[in-house]
Amino acid sequence: MSESRDGFTDWVGEQLIAHQWTYSGLLKLLPLAGDAGCRRYFRLGANFKEAPPRLLAVDAPPQKEDSQAFVALGEYLRKNGVHTPEIIAADIDRGFLLVEDFGDELLQRALNKDSVELLYGESLMTLLRLQQCQQPPALVANYDRDFLRLELNIFGDWFVQKLLGYSLSEVEQNMLTAAFGCLEDSACAQPQVLVHRDYHSRNLLVTEGGAPGVVDFQGALIGPVTYDLVSLLRDCYIRWPQKDVKRWALAYANMAVEVGILSPVSETEFLCWFDLMGLQRHIKVLGIFARLTLRDGKNTYLQDLPLVMRYVLEVLDANAAANPELREFGVWFKAKLLPRIESQPWYQDYRVAGQGLI
Repeated sequence: MSESRDGFTDWVGEQLIAHQWTYSGLLKLLPLAGDAGCRRYFRLGANFKEAPPRLLAVDAPPQKEDSQAFVALGEYLRKNGVHTPEIIAADIDRGFLLVEDFGDELLQRALNKDSVELLYGESLMTLLRLQQCQQPPALVANYDRDFLRLELNIFGDWFVQKLLGYSLSEVEQNMLTAAFGCLEDSACAQPQVLVHRDYHSRNLLVTEGGAPGVVDFQGALIGPVTYDLVSLLRDCYIRWPQKDVKRWALAYANMAVEVGILSPVSETEFLCWFDLMGLQRHIKVLGIFARLTLRDGKNTYLQDLPLVMRYVLEVLDANAAANPELREFGVWFKAKLLPRIESQPWYQDYRVAGQGLI
């Protein structure tokens, strides 16, 4: 793969000159590790006469990435107190961006038993500001039942059939439809707010003297109030004791009531929303991680599947008595899928997945 698409380096140089950040010699774009999308990030290498601000050049192919949404949402969120990267320059038609660089200190790397209370406290306050945004750009659509089902179907298509090689019968498809319907009902019953949709430790950065830096927000929708909360507290890349997760979730619910995001609701109902929203997300993520591997060649996500499975099966077990559709799904998963999963080269015992991450 070439360093960048045609014209990208020249465009970056032109933006630097336009902002009077002059340099001598060749401008080099130094690639950074990518994310789950198709964007590519580059730091700038050149002999600058005066050091420019920390900048990232972003190559986001327009046929695959929505730079218009990124720019519009980024500017909107910054105006509403959410610490998103400043957009220095953008060519939407070509998918070229020059943005503020928050550095490399992912929240994931900074989290440990000593730091988690402070860092999660800051992350939850940022989420509170995000959810208080009342009038996002018109391009932000609703996280409705059809969208939820579209995401859930990724599980059957990519995880079950393509990764595990298991063919679903009509009866099994109907069973999944019933289970998914329960999750959609719960999501749609919740208060609807602005949802980042990927609010976790790899999309939050620790910044000097400021609130967490928030990135990868261009897929935001108007959706369930617990979605981003469970994405953070039941992170696909790091696991915390369930008693702490419950405590943090209920503390957030109380703050959300205080600022008017949420009407008073019982702890039982809020935690049910939280559980079933996480279940929807993690079922979807099983499919997405399989797709990233099989379609996009990003094999590192396989190592995260056991932890995601652990979340799925724990919530299915906890809700089995109250929900026959979820009980049937859980029994089927363990009987039909788990034997195939256990033979996969990436498999580790899901019951202890995440134990050594902190």
